[in-house]
Amino acid sequence: MLHKFSYLSLLLFVGLLLALDYGYFNFSRVIDERAGDQLLRWHAPRHAPASDIVVIDIDQKSLEDMNQEAGKWPWPRSVHGELLQALAAQQPRAIVFDILFNEQDVDRPEADQFFREAVAATPRVYFPYMLLAEGSSSALIAELPQELGIRALAHADRQARPPLLLPNIVPPQYWRGGLINFATDHDDIGRRYFLYRDADGWRIPSLPATLARDFGWPLPAGDSLRINWHGQRQHVSYSELYLDAQRERKLRPANEFRDKIVIIGTAAPGLQDLRPTPLDSLYPGVDILASAIDNLQQGDWLRTPPRGWFVLPALLLLGLLALGFQKQLNTLTMAGCLLLVTLLIATLAWVGLGHQLFLPLAAPVVWAWVYFWGSALLAYLAEKARREQAIGMFARFLDHRVVADLVASGNINQQQQASSRELTVLFSDIRGFTTLSETRSPEYIVNLLNRYFSRQVEIIFRHGGTLDKFIGDAIMAFWGAPVDDPQHARHAVAAAVEMGRELERFKQELTDLGADFEIGIGIHTGRAVVGFIGAESRLDYTIIGDTVNLASRIEGLTKGVARVLVSEATRDACADDFEFIAHGSQHVKGREQPVNLFEPREKQQ
Repeated sequence: MLHKFSYLSLLLFVGLLLALDYGYFNFSRVIDERAGDQLLRWHAPRHAPASDIVVIDIDQKSLEDMNQEAGKWPWPRSVHGELLQALAAQQPRAIVFDILFNEQDVDRPEADQFFREAVAATPRVYFPYMLLAEGSSSALIAELPQELGIRALAHADRQARPPLLLPNIVPPQYWRGGLINFATDHDDIGRRYFLYRDADGWRIPSLPATLARDFGWPLPAGDSLRINWHGQRQHVSYSELYLDAQRERKLRPANEFRDKIVIIGTAAPGLQDLRPTPLDSLYPGVDILASAIDNLQQGDWLRTPPRGWFVLPALLLLGLLALGFQKQLNTLTMAGCLLLVTLLIATLAWVGLGHQLFLPLAAPVVWAWVYFWGSALLAYLAEKARREQAIGMFARFLDHRVVADLVASGNINQQQQASSRELTVLFSDIRGFTTLSETRSPEYIVNLLNRYFSRQVEIIFRHGGTLDKFIGDAIMAFWGAPVDDPQHARHAVAAAVEMGRELERFKQELTDLGADFEIGIGIHTGRAVVGFIGAESRLDYTIIGDTVNLASRIEGLTKGVARVLVSEATRDACADDFEFIAHGSQHVKGREQPVNLFEPREKQQ
């Protein structure tokens, strides 16, 4: 769970987010656009195109079929003229070319002438223009025909010659049309279509905008529209239509194109009119044009709220997450809630597309997930630091494996009150330590104790005991807390027996001490109060009670009797695990009843 700085981390995250979003990287826009692309790929097949907009496609089949009739591409313009004549007979609403006619065919001037005559005889023929990024035109833009629909703005340069590619092979009075420049976003994907481009103070309309003006369709505000992509549109193969008309086979339906907008363009890969769009990285340019015209005719282009609109839901989600971490809500619960919110927002964005709305909601969700995982990581690191701190604290008096289990299970809480439990307490004391201290230097004594304590404590830990404290040259330990241990008496006695064996090995290393170094161990089993006891500024995990006192008294009775003595309660708790030698009853200070004492020994195999 996140520590008290969760809101500070939120402020830092939001500051970084805004810096990245409104700076050079513009990450939020990238996220929104890519997520929107995926939604549009799912949505487009469900968005039926207008039935009165048809594409005559110069596809690969047409290129192959027309080899015998017209040779290789580009075909003579007379071929297009003949197709125009066949289409004009059916009285379409408009014929729109997505093919540039800016250069004269010097090798076949008669073909160009035939095309001009066909255009003159056909009403509502529209041609594409192209505004180049560099260069200049030979003609002044101010002198171009009004049919182009170019409008002078307040700051128009009357001497401007913008680099426009125009349909120069037909007379200027037939230059009805507009720009077909491909509009790309920051990632070079085309999601919009220009309505107009400004050049030197002149506003040049796009081809779809010119059709909208002529047919009275509404136009969106701004210089472009966001395309609401469609499913599969009706395509008619150019060669199929052309050859059917030339050979008078009448295989196609009569008046197939009456009152329809017919767009003539190419989707053949070799003609290089394929562009990256949300639907495909190689999407036919003629279908992009058809989609834009369709959107204007139906008025169903995608409306988009301002970019800054995403800030509100983003801040709301991030604020709720910060509050959840501050309140220490369960991380999995928060992840589930965030997943639910993600699904709801995805549903809202999907429904929005059905109502011509492109909602930039993906970025808030993505940033919320980034903040969630970042905060969860911080929470994990904070929890890990707390656990390591706890391990460091408890490792002073607990076996490290016991500490790891306690911290992992979370059973220890510093705020919990001490409680009474059944325990086994062990006291171990060095015999004659005072005399020993008087005959050796302090440095020698400290080194001796450290070596001795290290070996004995290792045995206590190995048997799952808790080291309570060192009392001078004495060791106090207990079993049964903080980890529940039903076999606490057996483990305590086993530790005491091993401590005796280890003492013998230790004494062999102390040739200068010999028999002068001896210990006594007393063990008693009973109820005691165990827990964190002390002042607010200093707590010890310890035990208190009569059981502790009796264990200490038993240790004092070992001198001259046995190295290890246990009470009857301890003997009864592990009678099946050891052999016990009775040493009679002894009176101890503070108790009226005598205490029966036993010396434990390992059972012979």
